[in-house]
Amino acid sequence: MANYDLIVIGTGPGGYVAAIRAAQLGLKTAVVEKRATHGGTCLNVGCIPSKALLFASEKFEEAGHSFASMGITVPAPKLDLAAMQAFKDKGVDGNVKGVEFLLKKNKVDAYHGVGKILAPGKVEVTAADGTVQVLETKNILIATGSDVAQLPGVTIDEEKVVSSTGALALKKVPGKLVVVGAGVIGLELGSVWRRLGAEVTVVEYLDRILPGMDGDVAKSFQRILQKQGFAFKLGTKVTGVDTKGKTLKVSVEPAAGGAAEVLEADVVLVAIGRVAYTGGLGLAEIGVETDKRGRVVVDHHYKSTVDGIYAIGDVIAGPMLAHKAEDEGVAVAELLAGKAGHVNYDVIPGVVYTFPEVASVGKTEEELKEAGIAYNVGKFPFTANGRAKVNNTTDGFVKFLADAATDKVLGCHIIGPEAGEMIHEVCVLMEFGGSSEDLARTCHAHPTRSEAVKEAAMAVEKRAIHM
Repeated sequence: MANYDLIVIGTGPGGYVAAIRAAQLGLKTAVVEKRATHGGTCLNVGCIPSKALLFASEKFEEAGHSFASMGITVPAPKLDLAAMQAFKDKGVDGNVKGVEFLLKKNKVDAYHGVGKILAPGKVEVTAADGTVQVLETKNILIATGSDVAQLPGVTIDEEKVVSSTGALALKKVPGKLVVVGAGVIGLELGSVWRRLGAEVTVVEYLDRILPGMDGDVAKSFQRILQKQGFAFKLGTKVTGVDTKGKTLKVSVEPAAGGAAEVLEADVVLVAIGRVAYTGGLGLAEIGVETDKRGRVVVDHHYKSTVDGIYAIGDVIAGPMLAHKAEDEGVAVAELLAGKAGHVNYDVIPGVVYTFPEVASVGKTEEELKEAGIAYNVGKFPFTANGRAKVNNTTDGFVKFLADAATDKVLGCHIIGPEAGEMIHEVCVLMEFGGSSEDLARTCHAHPTRSEAVKEAAMAVEKRAIHM
């Protein structure tokens, strides 16, 4: 029977990072992973493969629509979807092998099989061949991530009705794709298949896209996507999908009630969110409390209601983001090693990896209004940015929200190319409690899109130069 200081169940971004940090700090550490490969949903069927297809499909569209305007004459590009999928798979393989290497390098023992907590300090691992072994440990960390949320009355078969997993592995471009859910996953994967030739309709129960993001950003981004060819049916619910005929029949009706209609589709992507994956862990039997959404209830040190059992990432409250899970994993490892682990939840960036990208950190205008916090807005459009103009990438803007009394930056929202990269200077600024003036007085290289970030910070005090 093996004895450890820490056993981590799940090797997604939160789990494997926690294990590596714990090992770095001298804790004898093991991981339990039910997949044959490490990396969890993110590396295997989520963040990483979707970014490969987003990148490749963006290049495909660029070659077909943008090259001529820049004086580059090439034949119309032809899609080899099998080769594009192979490109994606190669990238995934490299990443998951990289995690395997890092675990070995840091002397983390890896067990492949389904993990179950028998009691505090005891983890049962059932391998694919049915072999069972029990591991002993001082501490257990639950990092099992999340699973696809199901749409009531609709069966996902991963061929015609797909989740994000099936949408990443389609063997041909659908003529008509109906996306259920206008969140990050639906818009990213909808973008991939639209670029490759699909007619995309997004059905969203709410009256807006990107729930939880700044409303100003959501409205502007919807207009950009509509220019690209997206069709939206907002305030609309899906009541059923008939899979019997050659094409799918998607029944929809207004969320508030009204006349129903039927949409035809070759593929339906269900992207209505994700739910904590805690089934089979034996939590109820050992007294680990979960909330109404199945998430593990933890204190500010990520400890569950049972001593020695901790949880991070998608299985606890908060945004379901890989980088949030990673930081929590580091925090738990450092706390177990007697250090001061901490995560600042006010500075967790979120990115939509479409083109243009959407990036956000901190509070939205709606949240500040609800909290009764007085704030100033600084906004700068990419139409007024020299680099964006000369590159013909002028859609979008940068928007700062700063405390009206102190000028401390409370939030920033960007729509534009590489927004996911640009948001990080604001994250650093906010981590140090910086003001919009601090950023406005920081020299930025010219010509760069990042100058729009500086100008938006200047605009908080109504002193932007190029607008």
